[in-house]
Amino acid sequence: MNNIPIVLLAAGASSRMGQPKPLLPWGEQTLIEHQINTLLAIGNPVVVVLGNQSESIIPILQGLPVEFTINENWEQGMGTSIAAGVKFIQQIYTDCNGVMITLIDQPLITTDHLNNLVTNFEPENQQIIVSQADSGWQGVPVLFDRFYFEELSKLSGKEGAKVIFRNYTQHVKAISCGEIPEDMDTPESYQRLLNRVKNS
Repeated sequence: MNNIPIVLLAAGASSRMGQPKPLLPWGEQTLIEHQINTLLAIGNPVVVVLGNQSESIIPILQGLPVEFTINENWEQGMGTSIAAGVKFIQQIYTDCNGVMITLIDQPLITTDHLNNLVTNFEPENQQIIVSQADSGWQGVPVLFDRFYFEELSKLSGKEGAKVIFRNYTQHVKAISCGEIPEDMDTPESYQRLLNRVKNS
């Protein structure tokens, strides 16, 4: 179902990491290249939301089949990046059925899991398809029906997508993803995830 664009949030300050997460090495490429290649493999359009250090990241994106938009308010938090991404896809993909929100710092997310989210999605049913870890945690990657576009485009500050799906629990469908959503905010967590991949 390729009329569900994927928004990759890569605008944050990476303050605890000490350097921009998108530019971190991941194997033979940068983290953002790894994430984009994972997303592109399911065949849906990919839109990257940039902010911090965008001038260093844009040259990498120009060699990839993706769109990007700049969140001028990135310093105010993730909510503004989700809003920027959704507003952009509403302009570019006017007939899309929904949107998938993904994060730059979840490098263990697999194409299989993303495909699973899409496969379970039923357009025009106000569905929200969330990822659920073995621990019971629910969150991103998450797929929203277009019914939620207006609310998503009004997010601000540090509000993430959870603010919305907690208000519509009757429409939420959780898809198991093991422990792969583990994200990385510090050099230590980055190294831990790198080691997991090398040892797997």
